[in-house]
Amino acid sequence: MVEVSPMRFEEMVSEALDGMPASLGRAMRNVAVTVDHDSRQTRLLGLYHGVPLTERTSHYANVLPDHITIYRRAICSISSDEAEVIEQVRRTVVHEIGHHFGIDDARLHELGW
Repeated sequence: MVEVSPMRFEEMVSEALDGMPASLGRAMRNVAVTVDHDSRQTRLLGLYHGVPLTERTSHYANVLPDHITIYRRAICSISSDEAEVIEQVRRTVVHEIGHHFGIDDARLHELGW
């Protein structure tokens, strides 16, 4: 396990989001990305909660934003150095954004995410 400060980890998440293609960022709708610094769970590196873009209908209105959570402790627990944390944060952010676009786990794994 590698220790990464909460501030540095949030920077990594921001950098991963900033590294996404601009066209992808423009296509994202009503979604918030946050970091959970304290959760002791280690099964999930990230979690998407919401209605994927592919499932939204004309009735989708007046709802709270979708929510992507990135779990700092879980990612740090499987990483051996900061470079590995950076890569895992990037992979997790891409994976959870994939869910926002309606891509299921099986397809994301086929694509290498």
